[in-house]
Amino acid sequence: MTVEKFEFRKAYPELYAPGSGDFMLVQVPPLQFLACDGHGDPNTSAEYSGALACLYPVAYTLKFASKKDLGRDFTVAPLEGLWRADDMDAFTRREKDTWDWTMLLAQPEWITGDMVQTAVTAVRNKKGLPGLERLRLFRLEEGTAVQILHRGPYNDEGPVLERLHHQWMPAHGLTFNGDHHEVYLSDPRRTAPEKLRTVLRQPVRPAA
Repeated sequence: MTVEKFEFRKAYPELYAPGSGDFMLVQVPPLQFLACDGHGDPNTSAEYSGALACLYPVAYTLKFASKKDLGRDFTVAPLEGLWRADDMDAFTRREKDTWDWTMLLAQPEWITGDMVQTAVTAVRNKKGLPGLERLRLFRLEEGTAVQILHRGPYNDEGPVLERLHHQWMPAHGLTFNGDHHEVYLSDPRRTAPEKLRTVLRQPVRPAA
C-alpha cells in the first residue's frame, strides 16, 4: 500500500514556492515547527552549526516514525529561520554577531510533543549529539506578513530589507509585528551563491 506523502511546498505554495516579483502581502496560517534557539553569526557560530546538526536527525527520525507507526509520511521541509535583534537595522547592516535566531523545520499537525521527545531520545542514544536538549516543538502564528523571493547571496539581502523596512512598509501604513523570517529554498552546499533562492518574510500590522 502506497502511503501518501505530505509536502509543505505543495500544501502552502504561496509560502514555500512563491513567484518572483516585488513585495506581496500573504496570510500565514498557524504552523508548528521543530525549533532550536541560539545567538550569533551563522557563518562562524558553533551554536548555529550545532543546532542544524541536531534538527535534521530528529526531523528524519520523526518522519520515519510517523510513516511506520501512523502510516503518514511527509517530506522534511526546507530550513527556516527567525531572526531578531534589539535594533532591526542590524539586519540591513549585516551585523551578524548581534543576531538572535530560532532555526526551524516545519512539522505536520499530527506530530506531537511526545513524538518529538521520543525522537530526541532516539537520536541521543544513537549519536549523542550535544544541544539536543534545546530542541522543542514550537507553534508560530504570524498572520499578515509581507514577503519577497530573494535570488542571490545571503549578504545581498541588506538593500532588500532596507527598502522593505524604510520604504515599502511605511508607504503602506505598516509596522513590524514579529521576527524577521527566512525560508531557505536552496541548499547552500550545492547551490552557487548567485542562484540561492530565499523567501524573506516580515509579519506586519497597521502602524499606529
